[in-house]
Amino acid sequence: MPTPPRGRGELFEATDANVSDFLSRAKITRDSKLSATFKTSLGTIQCSLFPDKAPMTVANFVGLAEGSFEWTDPKSGEKVQGKPLYDGVVFHRVIPNFMIQGGDPLGTGTGGPGYRFDDETANGLVFDRPGILAMANAGPKTNGSQFFITVKDTPHLNGKHTIFGSCDLPVVQEIVTTPATRTKPNDPVVIEHIQIERK
Repeated sequence: MPTPPRGRGELFEATDANVSDFLSRAKITRDSKLSATFKTSLGTIQCSLFPDKAPMTVANFVGLAEGSFEWTDPKSGEKVQGKPLYDGVVFHRVIPNFMIQGGDPLGTGTGGPGYRFDDETANGLVFDRPGILAMANAGPKTNGSQFFITVKDTPHLNGKHTIFGSCDLPVVQEIVTTPATRTKPNDPVVIEHIQIERK
């Protein structure tokens, strides 16, 4: 199972007010047509995002990718504003025939943005195919910045992780088979930038 950020910091429940606040700060709506292009050291991953199904999760991802959300650097404890969290972060965990995981500023699987937010798992989406983009967590209501992309159907994850997008597979397949020691790639696979496109 994808491992987590440890839940730290303030918890944002999925109330109407909090969801609206997340959407506003990310400058998107539930009806936005959004895509995310992951520029990595091994190539480009193209994903479609689902703000209609997981508005809080997509807003959080967009806000951290673009730097419109404030986050806490887990190394220094300093608040960070106007800087994308994901730039320079690695895929710290790869499991062949399962998934790749990234989004931790520490690169260890224990870091996050310094806050947590609620699950959006009752949205009708299921892990029924490869290429699912979902949040890693340490249990209910512990979402932060870490995410994973599957390379096969993984129904045992249904209801446990918020699905918020779907990705193409060629580069994901390359990353998931990169040589690794205890699931950590021997040569870092870096997320250079995530470009969000509003259509």
